Amino acid sequence: MYKTSEIAAEYGIAKSLLTKYIKEENIPVVNEEISKKYFQTILSFIENTENRIEKKLKESNATFKYNDEKNKVNIYQDDVITFLKKLPSNSVDVITTDPAYSGMNNKLKLGKGRIVGKYADKGKENGKWFGEFEDSEKNYSIFLTECQRVLKKSTGHIYIMFDSYSLLSLGNIVRNHFDVKNLITWDKVNIGMGHYFRRRHEYIIFATNGNTRKIRNRSFPDVWRFKRIHNSKYPTQKPVEVFQAMINASAEENYTICDPFLGSASSAIAAIKNNCNFVGCDISDKSMETSINRISKYLEDGTDILQKKSMAVDDKIFWE
Repeated sequence: MYKTSEIAAEYGIAKSLLTKYIKEENIPVVNEEISKKYFQTILSFIENTENRIEKKLKESNATFKYNDEKNKVNIYQDDVITFLKKLPSNSVDVITTDPAYSGMNNKLKLGKGRIVGKYADKGKENGKWFGEFEDSEKNYSIFLTECQRVLKKSTGHIYIMFDSYSLLSLGNIVRNHFDVKNLITWDKVNIGMGHYFRRRHEYIIFATNGNTRKIRNRSFPDVWRFKRIHNSKYPTQKPVEVFQAMINASAEENYTICDPFLGSASSAIAAIKNNCNFVGCDISDKSMETSINRISKYLEDGTDILQKKSMAVDDKIFWE
């Protein structure tokens, strides 16, 4: 049984609006409780109710940083798990994210072969590196639990990026929370660093939240060839095309995209290009400054100040 007051709180819907819908649909209520059978009907109504995310975050005093009302782009500054806990259940259509994992960097100790910047500066806002997500199995399970809760049951798709170390240490845990459908390889085209075989790729796990919703067409391969960003102004900046491929495959117009590891806001630019709503967060001051400047400039005149050209290597991008 489900109490109406608890439904309103968890799913971020006004109780008055919920009560009105229950009366209109003649849904039986006993001592404020609704049976599981009728809850599924209510859930469909809730998923199609607008502005639940904004209202819920406002109620929870989330640290709001940027909003473009016309394009429905919202950015907040917060720790990833704390932020996700503030979102209403069943409110996001697609999660596309690139967690700042600590595993490979803590284990390999590469010295001059460090992926980017000076690792000694980790977490310092004036350094090239940034504070990372401590990727213990416990921490990661909490993260995935919250992703599962906020993703809609009817439409929820999730894309999580991994380096080779985090894929081996954490990738299997994704199966405890989602139905894993594909392991996608991002071929960066240009060879990178490495003490043995030099790195030229990363991975993306694609999964669904217990639903059978397909991607938009069957022309998408499981190897994506987009050049890496060289001399980026933000650590580990990813090409917009990587996120465009995710969103174009899984989102319809006006779907809500969430990235709880916002970084340089490549995911936000991709969401805007696909006419989707966007909500994201990051704990870093540098991320907030970079993302706000980048998004506002792109919405103003279509200029991407961090990526001047397409990183696609083929004349025709596979989703066009």
